[in-house]
Amino acid sequence: MSKIKNRPNTFLEGPILPALLRFALPVLLALFLQALYGAVDLWAVGTFCTSADMSAVATGSQTMLIVTGIITGLSMGTTILLGQQIGRKNHRGAADAVGTSVCIFAALSVFLTALILLAASGITEIMNAPPEAFEKTVRYIQICGTGTVFIVGYNVMSAIFRGIGNSNAPLLFALVACIINVTGDIVLVAVFRMGAAGAAIATIAAQAVSVLLSILFVKKKGFPFPFSRENLRPDRKTALTIFRLGSPIALQDMCNEISYLVLIGLVNILGVTASAGVGIAERLVMFILLIPMSYMSSISAFVAQNIGAGLEERAKKSMWLGMLTAALLGGIAAYLSFFHGTWLSSFFTSEVPVILASAEFLRATAIECFILSIAYCFTGYYNGLGRTAFVMAQGLCAIFLVRIPFAYFASRLPHPQLFQIGLSAAMAAAFTLIVCACYYIYRSKKDRISGPSA
Repeated sequence: MSKIKNRPNTFLEGPILPALLRFALPVLLALFLQALYGAVDLWAVGTFCTSADMSAVATGSQTMLIVTGIITGLSMGTTILLGQQIGRKNHRGAADAVGTSVCIFAALSVFLTALILLAASGITEIMNAPPEAFEKTVRYIQICGTGTVFIVGYNVMSAIFRGIGNSNAPLLFALVACIINVTGDIVLVAVFRMGAAGAAIATIAAQAVSVLLSILFVKKKGFPFPFSRENLRPDRKTALTIFRLGSPIALQDMCNEISYLVLIGLVNILGVTASAGVGIAERLVMFILLIPMSYMSSISAFVAQNIGAGLEERAKKSMWLGMLTAALLGGIAAYLSFFHGTWLSSFFTSEVPVILASAEFLRATAIECFILSIAYCFTGYYNGLGRTAFVMAQGLCAIFLVRIPFAYFASRLPHPQLFQIGLSAAMAAAFTLIVCACYYIYRSKKDRISGPSA
């Protein structure tokens, strides 16, 4: 049986904002490190290889983000359920949540690996990869596909740690992975000039080491509840709950990443320069989006534990306090990307046309990121409540009724501009914010009449 760590739960008692920020900061830093070694991939091929390699990494990594989106969405079901069980002090339920998650995600990783390897060429064709980057893109996707088990393992372990209120461990794993990935890029891309394939190998190696470290960490530190090998079995009721909570988020995340693939496909028609420029912009956007993403994950875990403990008002206050600080940080990040896009883009390449294309696209997505800094606090709150179906519904509407139609229309103008295409994401973010705010008002009025219910 694993060791049991007993310590005061600051999620459920004491000042809200300090506890939330102490949890959110390591989440933000871990996401930053993940985005950093993804950016280093693009920097390495942009510095030592060709625009075709840059396009391959940009297009291929967007494909893998779909896989990551599915896993992180489903694993959010683990975070929410585990947090609620800990809030209820249901140790058996918490152990079942962990054991069941390990089993179902192990099976899922095998399925996704086979699917990616078989579909790599077809995916590349659908995305309209430039002819000179086609084979490199296929190879990048195939190499990353072989390491799907490590991508799944890292994200599931991170979800488990977030559920128990520990955001420091995933930060440690991300730091080690970042160091390995950067080293691998230098050796494989800069020294051996392996291009996009070398960047893919470095990324998978980094994820593999992070998974190994997380397993060793659990063996040494244990969980804050009894856990043994007997718990490593799929419990039907627990599995259904995880899928009920996580599948709506996974579907939304998958469709969100698919919409970016559609957008990249529209941009790829404009040529390799536009493709490489948007690839750089998307890498930079990943950094800006870290703020809303970290707050969404943190508020989800915070709210889940408080709802499990019956502290509904404390859960609600955490959303508002998180929103206040997220808007401030998001505003700073958006300012830098909107007004200093050329400077930021120049870190990845010295090709002036690519830098200008990246900066143009970045101005539009900066608006999106600021709006999402507020909107994602709403969605994190609803995730923690377990209302993931609503989060999915509004997300799908934003994607299919706003983002994709707007991007398609902008790309079909007589003289399409990257800024206009990029505005599709900002329009979708505004839609999400408005719908989430209206839903909050609706629930507040309903609760005043009939009483609160999670």
